[in-house]
Amino acid sequence: MRPSTRKPPIPAKLSPWFAPPSPLDQADPIIVSISQAIANSSSTPLSHSLKHLLPSLTASHFLSLLSSNPLSLPPSSLLSFFHFLLSRPLFRHTPLTFLSMAHHLLSHRHSSSDANSMLRLLVSRSGRHSAPSLFSAALQVSPSASSLLSLLITSYADLGFVGDAIQCLRLTRKHSLPLPLRSCSSLLEHLVASDSPAAAWSFYSEILGYGFPPKVSTFNMLMHSFCKEGKIRDAHLMFDEIPKWGARPTVVSFNTLINGYCKIGDLDAGFGLKLRMLELGVLPDVFTYSVLIKGLCKVGRMDDANKMFEEMCERGLVPNSIAFTTLIDGYCKVGKVEAGMEVFERMMRRGVQPDLITFNALVNGLCKVGDLKEAKKVVEVMMRNGLEPDKVTYTTLIDGCCKEGDLETALGIKKKMIVEGIELDDVTFTALISGLSREAWVADAERTLHEMVNAGIVPDEVTYTMVIDAFCKKGEVNAGFELLKEMQSKGLRPGVVTYNVLMNGLCKLGQMKNANMLLNAMLNVGVVPDDVTYNILLEGHCKHGDVEDCEKLRSEKGMISDFAAYTSLINESLKKQRCKQSK
Repeated sequence: MRPSTRKPPIPAKLSPWFAPPSPLDQADPIIVSISQAIANSSSTPLSHSLKHLLPSLTASHFLSLLSSNPLSLPPSSLLSFFHFLLSRPLFRHTPLTFLSMAHHLLSHRHSSSDANSMLRLLVSRSGRHSAPSLFSAALQVSPSASSLLSLLITSYADLGFVGDAIQCLRLTRKHSLPLPLRSCSSLLEHLVASDSPAAAWSFYSEILGYGFPPKVSTFNMLMHSFCKEGKIRDAHLMFDEIPKWGARPTVVSFNTLINGYCKIGDLDAGFGLKLRMLELGVLPDVFTYSVLIKGLCKVGRMDDANKMFEEMCERGLVPNSIAFTTLIDGYCKVGKVEAGMEVFERMMRRGVQPDLITFNALVNGLCKVGDLKEAKKVVEVMMRNGLEPDKVTYTTLIDGCCKEGDLETALGIKKKMIVEGIELDDVTFTALISGLSREAWVADAERTLHEMVNAGIVPDEVTYTMVIDAFCKKGEVNAGFELLKEMQSKGLRPGVVTYNVLMNGLCKLGQMKNANMLLNAMLNVGVVPDDVTYNILLEGHCKHGDVEDCEKLRSEKGMISDFAAYTSLINESLKKQRCKQSK
């Protein structure tokens, strides 16, 4: 029998004397105690388990906990402990603890929203001009932590510290770190949204130089921003930059610039761009034509607008509601309502659904030519199409009724608006007041004026003057002066027109002494009389004044332009009258 090769077991006392130390044996006892307290926090509150350690804990202890993590605590537990320390009045977190915690969350693929919240809090505490110090601290946490730096830049941008965000970005380039594309996009969006296209373009051109991939959509947004500010030349320069960065203008690029030129009335430039589109093989779309049609309508070139509409149809493009409405509105504004109605009928035949703007354009056109009956029919058609009249519809009808002298209907529409819960605005009130004043419904005009005030809308000088004029024409000048005082109490400064209205009222009543007192009052408050003022006064003196040679005074109307000349003329006439009476 062969002897056994099996080795006998080694007695315990003869076991190898060396065993590798566990992480707990090597860890700082304080860090171990903290870790154990965190692990047991669900059963024992930290404020109790760390009662004796808390007064001596520092930011260094927290950083050691993050770096060693002897019990391999999950990121959520460490985050909870971070917030626990944040709530302790004696503990002071530092930028390093904030950044280290955020980096730990990101590196362990924890929710980025927690890391983002942490950095936003850090940035808000640090304030403006803190970018260099926080960037330096972030590099201490991890020299290549691109995700942490990217989030730091985004946090600065989100809080409106754009200068710091740009400074952080430049520091990443200075340290030869990868360009944080997401942060660049976020920062660019902030700059575009801030209505500062010049600053946005400056930043965009800078990051393009760093290697940021160019996008035509970004150029288009910047062009749109410049156009909104009326800086069409800058928008065109932006357009010219597109091919320089290897991109190609799209139909949106052309449309944005064409729209900008048409809004400022430069139709030649707009049509020049349309030709350039075709040369580059970019086909105009419905928006292109609609913008050009609108530009032509704006200057009353309706024949050309109609030709452009027909060209659009010939090219196989299907006009939408906007294109039809633009043409309809153009015809209505120049008084060619029949042509507008024909376009409307064509729109219906094509199955293009008109909207509220379309119907309001027709109602406005019909009211302007005094065809209220047809305007009301259009409103009925609109309602059959499932559209309810809005503030614009009702205000247009009120204005039309007032201009035709149909005040009962106008006031009825006003009541209907109130019943339907549609608030009257300054345009509605002013239309009513204008009509009521013109037709000498003075009590209603004044009541409507005060309804306007009670609605929280301050009438302007023109609105007050309309009612004052209505009172004066009825001989109720005192009521006019009461409204003058009301105007002044509301901070409005009556101008020469308001004073002329009151002056005319006094002169018609023969109150020449009061008229002269009003003239002095005008001058005292810095309102300069005009030739109308002096003509009113001269006519008043001729009819009611104690003056000699009225024909001579009338011959001077239109020739008196200042107070001295007026006073001299009146005094001379009075002197002649007194001399004649003394003989």
